[in-house]
Amino acid sequence: MKERFSFLPLLSPAMAALALAVILSGCGGINPTLINEINSSPVNFDGKEVLLQGIVKDPTRLPLLGTKSYVLKDDSGEILVLTQADLPKMNEKISVKVKVANIAIINGESLGTMITEISRR
Repeated sequence: MKERFSFLPLLSPAMAALALAVILSGCGGINPTLINEINSSPVNFDGKEVLLQGIVKDPTRLPLLGTKSYVLKDDSGEILVLTQADLPKMNEKISVKVKVANIAIINGESLGTMITEISRR
């Protein structure tokens, strides 16, 4: 009887590596983006989702406008984050996935950058 070669032993490590690559790429990377990177060059982040980490400052709710926001501060700076979720607690350390959007870009300069929370942990 002729012996058959099996790809199964090779397939398992390859599948594991592929699964790991897909998982890591879906997270937008493991390292958070520094807030100063967004503040100094918001045009480069327009339309992108990034991970931020920091300490919550100034949680604010404006019921008449239906708006909730908080300032997120890391070692490089601070940024205002808009949210539809419950506000985090003051001085709470959080990781947050956000979407960066510029209201307008004129001659390569951003006019009005909005940071909107997508998810938090």
